[in-house]
Amino acid sequence: IKPAGQEAFLCGSYGSDDLNELEVNGNWTPQEKALHEARLKAKAKRRLRKSSSRDSNRESISDSVSGELSTDPHSPKSKNAVNDRKSRTGKGRGLPKKGGAGGKGVWGAAGMVYEVEEPDAKDPNYDESSQGDTIYATVVPELDERELEKTINPIVQEYFEHGDTKEVEMLLRELNLGHHKYEFSSLAVSLSLEGKASHRELTSRLLSDLSGKVLSEKDMSRAFDKMLKELPDLILDTPEAPQMLGQFIARAIADHALPMSFLDCYKGKVDCDHARAALDRASVLLSMKTKIMRLDNVWGVGGGQRPVKHLIKEMNLLLKEYLVSGELSEAEHCLRDLEVPHFHHELVYEAVVMALESTGDTALQMMVKLLKAFWQTGLITLDQMNRGFQRVYDELAEISLDVPHAHSIMETFVDLCYQDSVITKQLRDSCPTRGRKRFVSEGDGGLVKS
Repeated sequence: IKPAGQEAFLCGSYGSDDLNELEVNGNWTPQEKALHEARLKAKAKRRLRKSSSRDSNRESISDSVSGELSTDPHSPKSKNAVNDRKSRTGKGRGLPKKGGAGGKGVWGAAGMVYEVEEPDAKDPNYDESSQGDTIYATVVPELDERELEKTINPIVQEYFEHGDTKEVEMLLRELNLGHHKYEFSSLAVSLSLEGKASHRELTSRLLSDLSGKVLSEKDMSRAFDKMLKELPDLILDTPEAPQMLGQFIARAIADHALPMSFLDCYKGKVDCDHARAALDRASVLLSMKTKIMRLDNVWGVGGGQRPVKHLIKEMNLLLKEYLVSGELSEAEHCLRDLEVPHFHHELVYEAVVMALESTGDTALQMMVKLLKAFWQTGLITLDQMNRGFQRVYDELAEISLDVPHAHSIMETFVDLCYQDSVITKQLRDSCPTRGRKRFVSEGDGGLVKS
């Protein structure tokens, strides 16, 4: 047994980690080994004391509980104290949970009456066949402002090609325009302002046919009111927008698409000069009629409906103005306004005949330049060009009666057109040529034969 001072000295000089290291290395001295064994015994004693104290506490608690239960064995509370559902913490009024409606196997509180529940389609036991006839409805989402223009523009552009108002009506019924329905009219009118006169005529017919079916008078009024406010912007692309919009308003009122009181609502209330000009234009057109009737000619007569003599006269005037001014753009604009692409062969015919009847090379050069410009822009197609030249070829014998040198001039004109790629080689080779002169010695009397 080591003295107490020596043991304290060892404990102070060596920690538990140092002792473990010494044990691993096998360098323990007898004193260190005895100190380690003493520490292990002390730990074992402390553990034994703790376990014995826990067991004694448990026994005391069980004795106290059994004593409380056995105080009055004949009391009814003592029998049901263990299974009592009341709060043991002293909180609450001692009532059962949920008024007696909760718990396993409970159908609800006493006196509770359940209402009839509607069948839920998400219920796993839901039977669709037992619910009667099921009606399925297609829900079309309402178009917003971004999608509206992207959807309406192709419909209007296609309508300008086929002109069938019933197809447009069918397409609009399939769309859910919602409270943006009036914007269809404003978009259609805006597109027609940038197009031809025939497009504006088709737009007026479309608004008349859709009125009362898809569009109401209120929708029409809102559309034209919006366009009157947007005139300062529309005039940047279409300088004649105020006059055109006034004609649209007059035509819509005459077709009963707009109410008669539309113009009266703006009297003395318009500050914009462009809007005032449009309303004045509509008022003048309506006052020119003794009776309210359809203003069918407000956009002029369409190209396909004009008489042939009138079209020939317009084309001759176009060519004469071109020979005087020499402006290709103006000639192209006038030809497009006629809107008769199927009749452009007449322009080619008149241009060639006018070149044959002219004196000097200036007219020939200008006509070749004109036909080349129309060919390059695609205004005159290959078929129309060939038909125009072929008509001149067929009538060249009659033309030569008035123009003796028609054959030679025609050959020169055809060569110039071929050099500028206006006509094909096949069309150039098919040009009729005048036969050579035969003399008296050949027995023909000196007559010229072709």
